[in-house]
Amino acid sequence: MRICTITVRAGSKGVPGKNLRVVAGRPLFGHSVAQAAATGLFDEVVVSSDSEEILELAPTFGATGVVRRPAEMATDTAGKVPAIAHAVRTTEERTGRHFDTCVDLDATSPLRTLDDIRAAVAMFEDSRAESLITGTEARRNPYFNLVEEQRDGTVAVSKQPDDAVLRRQDAPRCFDMNGSIYVWRRQALLEDQVVFFPSTILYEMPPERSTDVDSEFDFRIVEWLMEQRSDR
Repeated sequence: MRICTITVRAGSKGVPGKNLRVVAGRPLFGHSVAQAAATGLFDEVVVSSDSEEILELAPTFGATGVVRRPAEMATDTAGKVPAIAHAVRTTEERTGRHFDTCVDLDATSPLRTLDDIRAAVAMFEDSRAESLITGTEARRNPYFNLVEEQRDGTVAVSKQPDDAVLRRQDAPRCFDMNGSIYVWRRQALLEDQVVFFPSTILYEMPPERSTDVDSEFDFRIVEWLMEQRSDR
Protein backbone atom coordinates (compact mmCIF):
# COMPACT_ATOMS: atom_id res chain seq x y z
CA MET A 1 0.00 0.00 0.00
CA ARG A 2 1.09 3.55 -0.67
CA ILE A 3 0.59 6.84 1.13
CA CYS A 4 1.36 10.34 -0.12
CA THR A 5 1.87 13.18 2.34
CA ILE A 6 1.93 16.92 1.69
CA THR A 7 3.31 18.74 4.73
CA VAL A 8 2.40 22.42 4.80
CA ARG A 9 3.46 24.91 7.46
CA ALA A 10 1.35 28.01 8.04
CA GLY A 11 4.37 30.30 8.32
CA SER A 12 7.07 31.25 5.80
CA LYS A 13 9.83 33.81 6.07
CA GLY A 14 10.81 33.99 2.39
CA VAL A 15 7.28 34.49 1.01
CA PRO A 16 4.76 35.12 3.80
CA GLY A 17 1.62 33.03 3.38
CA LYS A 18 3.00 31.38 0.25
CA ASN A 19 1.23 28.03 0.68
CA LEU A 20 -2.18 29.71 0.54
CA ARG A 21 -1.24 32.18 -2.17
CA VAL A 22 -3.17 31.52 -5.37
CA VAL A 23 -1.17 30.48 -8.43
CA ALA A 24 -2.74 29.17 -11.65
CA GLY A 25 -6.19 29.14 -10.08
CA ARG A 26 -5.60 27.45 -6.71
CA PRO A 27 -3.53 27.85 -3.54
CA LEU A 28 0.07 26.79 -4.01
CA PHE A 29 -0.23 23.72 -1.77
CA GLY A 30 -3.41 22.62 -3.59
CA HIS A 31 -1.48 21.75 -6.74
CA SER A 32 0.55 19.06 -4.98
CA VAL A 33 -2.55 17.61 -3.33
CA ALA A 34 -4.42 17.50 -6.64
CA GLN A 35 -1.43 15.90 -8.40
CA ALA A 36 -1.17 13.15 -5.78
CA ALA A 37 -4.88 12.39 -6.10
CA ALA A 38 -4.80 12.45 -9.90
CA THR A 39 -2.01 9.86 -10.22
CA GLY A 40 -4.25 7.08 -8.91
CA LEU A 41 -1.22 5.64 -7.10
CA PHE A 42 -2.11 6.25 -3.48
CA ASP A 43 -4.39 4.59 -0.97
CA GLU A 44 -4.24 7.75 1.14
CA VAL A 45 -3.38 11.37 0.26
CA VAL A 46 -2.80 13.20 3.54
CA VAL A 47 -2.15 16.87 4.27
CA SER A 48 -0.29 17.68 7.48
CA SER A 49 -0.40 21.28 8.68
CA ASP A 50 -0.56 23.60 11.68
CA SER A 51 -2.97 25.83 9.72
CA GLU A 52 -6.71 25.26 10.24
CA GLU A 53 -7.43 26.97 6.91
CA ILE A 54 -5.13 24.62 5.03
CA LEU A 55 -6.60 21.57 6.77
CA GLU A 56 -10.13 22.72 5.91
CA LEU A 57 -9.24 23.32 2.25
CA ALA A 58 -7.22 20.14 1.70
CA PRO A 59 -10.16 17.78 0.94
CA THR A 60 -11.40 20.12 -1.81
CA PHE A 61 -8.21 19.35 -3.75
CA GLY A 62 -8.38 15.58 -3.24
CA ALA A 63 -6.93 14.87 0.21
CA THR A 64 -8.42 11.77 1.82
CA GLY A 65 -7.24 12.77 5.29
CA VAL A 66 -5.66 15.57 7.29
CA VAL A 67 -3.25 15.57 10.23
CA ARG A 68 -2.74 18.44 12.67
CA ARG A 69 0.98 19.05 12.78
CA PRO A 70 2.28 19.39 16.36
CA ALA A 71 3.56 22.87 17.23
CA GLU A 72 7.08 21.60 17.90
CA MET A 73 7.21 20.24 14.34
CA ALA A 74 6.03 23.51 12.78
CA THR A 75 8.78 25.94 13.85
CA ASP A 76 11.26 27.62 11.52
CA THR A 77 14.00 25.28 12.76
CA ALA A 78 12.02 22.01 12.73
CA GLY A 79 12.98 19.39 10.17
CA LYS A 80 10.45 18.18 7.61
CA VAL A 81 11.06 14.42 7.84
CA PRO A 82 9.77 14.01 11.43
CA ALA A 83 6.53 15.73 10.34
CA ILE A 84 6.20 13.29 7.43
CA ALA A 85 6.78 10.33 9.75
CA HIS A 86 4.22 11.74 12.18
CA ALA A 87 1.65 12.06 9.39
CA VAL A 88 2.24 8.46 8.29
CA ARG A 89 1.98 7.06 11.83
CA THR A 90 -1.15 9.09 12.57
CA THR A 91 -2.80 7.92 9.35
CA GLU A 92 -1.90 4.29 10.05
CA GLU A 93 -3.52 4.60 13.48
CA ARG A 94 -6.63 6.17 11.93
CA THR A 95 -7.03 3.67 9.10
CA GLY A 96 -5.53 0.49 10.55
CA ARG A 97 -3.35 0.19 7.44
CA HIS A 98 0.41 -0.11 7.00
CA PHE A 99 1.89 1.68 4.01
CA ASP A 100 4.84 -0.02 2.35
CA THR A 101 5.77 2.96 0.16
CA CYS A 102 5.72 6.46 1.67
CA VAL A 103 5.85 9.41 -0.72
CA ASP A 104 6.03 13.11 0.07
CA LEU A 105 5.31 15.86 -2.43
CA ASP A 106 6.70 19.24 -1.46
CA ALA A 107 3.95 21.85 -1.39
CA THR A 108 6.29 24.48 -2.85
CA SER A 109 7.33 22.45 -5.92
CA PRO A 110 4.21 22.36 -8.13
CA LEU A 111 5.97 22.10 -11.51
CA ARG A 112 6.31 18.32 -11.41
CA THR A 113 4.02 16.33 -13.71
CA LEU A 114 1.89 13.28 -12.98
CA ASP A 115 4.35 11.26 -15.04
CA ASP A 116 7.20 12.46 -12.80
CA ILE A 117 5.40 11.11 -9.74
CA ARG A 118 4.50 7.81 -11.40
CA ALA A 119 8.00 7.30 -12.82
CA ALA A 120 9.73 8.16 -9.53
CA VAL A 121 7.56 5.70 -7.60
CA ALA A 122 8.06 2.98 -10.23
CA MET A 123 11.82 3.55 -10.20
CA PHE A 124 11.88 3.27 -6.42
CA GLU A 125 9.71 0.17 -6.23
CA ASP A 126 11.79 -1.55 -8.90
CA SER A 127 14.91 -0.93 -6.79
CA ARG A 128 16.19 -2.06 -3.41
CA ALA A 129 16.76 1.51 -2.27
CA GLU A 130 15.62 2.73 1.13
CA SER A 131 14.84 6.19 -0.26
CA LEU A 132 14.59 8.20 -3.47
CA ILE A 133 15.07 11.91 -4.04
CA THR A 134 14.55 14.07 -7.12
CA GLY A 135 16.95 16.56 -8.64
CA THR A 136 18.13 18.30 -11.76
CA GLU A 137 21.64 18.41 -13.22
CA ALA A 138 23.61 21.13 -11.43
CA ARG A 139 24.67 24.21 -13.39
CA ARG A 140 27.91 24.36 -11.40
CA ASN A 141 30.10 21.32 -10.80
CA PRO A 142 32.17 21.01 -7.59
CA TYR A 143 34.90 19.15 -9.49
CA PHE A 144 35.24 21.89 -12.09
CA ASN A 145 33.70 25.34 -11.55
CA LEU A 146 32.26 25.44 -8.02
CA VAL A 147 34.77 26.86 -5.55
CA GLU A 148 34.84 27.33 -1.80
CA GLU A 149 36.70 29.75 0.40
CA GLN A 150 39.68 28.44 2.36
CA ARG A 151 40.68 29.56 5.85
CA ASP A 152 43.35 31.88 4.47
CA GLY A 153 40.88 33.67 2.20
CA THR A 154 41.92 31.93 -1.03
CA VAL A 155 39.52 29.80 -3.06
CA ALA A 156 39.82 26.31 -4.50
CA VAL A 157 37.66 23.85 -6.39
CA SER A 158 35.27 22.34 -3.84
CA LYS A 159 36.08 18.71 -4.63
CA GLN A 160 39.54 17.73 -5.75
CA PRO A 161 39.31 14.99 -8.40
CA ASP A 162 41.85 12.18 -8.61
CA ASP A 163 42.78 13.36 -12.10
CA ALA A 164 42.67 16.89 -13.50
CA VAL A 165 39.30 17.79 -15.04
CA LEU A 166 39.85 20.02 -18.05
CA ARG A 167 36.26 20.08 -19.31
CA ARG A 168 33.02 20.18 -17.37
CA GLN A 169 31.77 17.24 -19.46
CA ASP A 170 34.55 15.08 -18.01
CA ALA A 171 33.58 15.73 -14.38
CA PRO A 172 31.27 13.37 -12.47
CA ARG A 173 27.63 14.36 -12.92
CA CYS A 174 26.26 16.34 -9.99
CA PHE A 175 22.69 17.32 -9.20
CA ASP A 176 20.77 20.03 -7.39
CA MET A 177 18.11 18.54 -5.16
CA ASN A 178 14.83 20.12 -6.22
CA GLY A 179 12.80 18.95 -3.22
CA SER A 180 9.92 17.88 -5.44
CA ILE A 181 9.38 14.17 -4.64
CA TYR A 182 10.69 12.02 -1.82
CA VAL A 183 10.04 8.28 -1.47
CA TRP A 184 10.86 5.94 1.42
CA ARG A 185 10.28 2.40 2.51
CA ARG A 186 8.08 2.50 5.59
CA GLN A 187 10.59 1.09 8.06
CA ALA A 188 13.38 3.39 6.88
CA LEU A 189 11.20 6.48 7.22
CA LEU A 190 9.62 5.68 10.57
CA GLU A 191 12.70 4.31 12.29
CA ASP A 192 15.49 6.52 10.95
CA GLN A 193 13.64 9.70 9.91
CA VAL A 194 16.39 10.81 7.52
CA VAL A 195 16.52 11.41 3.77
CA PHE A 196 19.81 9.77 2.85
CA PHE A 197 20.83 6.13 3.15
CA PRO A 198 23.72 4.25 1.50
CA SER A 199 21.19 2.95 -1.02
CA THR A 200 19.47 6.29 -1.86
CA ILE A 201 18.75 6.82 -5.57
CA LEU A 202 17.79 9.86 -7.64
CA TYR A 203 15.07 10.46 -10.21
CA GLU A 204 16.23 13.17 -12.60
CA MET A 205 13.92 16.01 -13.61
CA PRO A 206 14.54 18.84 -16.11
CA PRO A 207 15.27 22.37 -14.86
CA GLU A 208 11.93 23.72 -16.08
CA ARG A 209 10.15 21.44 -13.60
CA SER A 210 12.58 21.92 -10.71
CA THR A 211 11.93 25.37 -9.21
CA ASP A 212 11.12 25.31 -5.50
CA VAL A 213 9.36 28.42 -4.16
CA ASP A 214 11.61 29.95 -1.52
CA SER A 215 11.50 33.63 -2.51
CA GLU A 216 9.27 36.13 -4.27
CA PHE A 217 11.44 35.72 -7.38
CA ASP A 218 10.86 31.93 -7.33
CA PHE A 219 7.13 32.48 -6.96
CA ARG A 220 7.02 34.68 -10.04
CA ILE A 221 8.96 32.10 -12.07
CA VAL A 222 6.64 29.27 -10.98
CA GLU A 223 3.55 31.37 -11.63
CA TRP A 224 4.70 32.22 -15.16
CA LEU A 225 5.71 28.63 -15.98
CA MET A 226 2.44 27.18 -14.70
CA GLU A 227 0.41 29.64 -16.72
CA GLN A 228 2.20 28.44 -19.88
CA ARG A 229 1.47 24.76 -19.28
CA SER A 230 -1.44 22.74 -20.53
CA ASP A 231 -0.90 19.71 -18.26
CA ARG A 232 -1.44 21.29 -14.86
